[in-house]
Amino acid sequence: MSNKLKFDFTVDKAAKTVYITREFDAGLDLVWDAFTKAELLDQWVAPAPFKARTKYMDFEVGGKRFYAMVSPEGHEGWILQEYRSITPKTNFKLYNVFADKDENPAPTGSDWDYTFSEEEGITTVSIAIYNESLERMEKMIEMGFIEGYKATVKNLEQLLSTMK
Repeated sequence: MSNKLKFDFTVDKAAKTVYITREFDAGLDLVWDAFTKAELLDQWVAPAPFKARTKYMDFEVGGKRFYAMVSPEGHEGWILQEYRSITPKTNFKLYNVFADKDENPAPTGSDWDYTFSEEEGITTVSIAIYNESLERMEKMIEMGFIEGYKATVKNLEQLLSTMK
């Protein structure tokens, strides 16, 4: 993997939005699959030592993914995502919210907007994460979101290198 791949991470408190742009040394098809298939997501979205475990995922407009971040001690933190729009290999949007094990959502969540493009074998993923409240965004960041996301990107790079 090239060390020259773009990785921008910007927090805009006024807009209650986190912006992430990341390039991957892999084709669009592989990167798209890594973001849209449960069996691949479970291999990279949890920062070590946590593991991701998807209970179910229906990648279609109106479909949902319900998964847990599982600690080494077995504690589960559940997340519910609802897909709002999908343009294959280009863009998808989802609503993301913490939930309990029975799928009861927390009062506030965030809207995630993923955009994919490829140029000369390098795929760029741009993500905008809009939070319903500044307090939620600040809590997300305090809980280690930035460090955790950077760790998951390393997991994804390793996964993509095995898929080529």
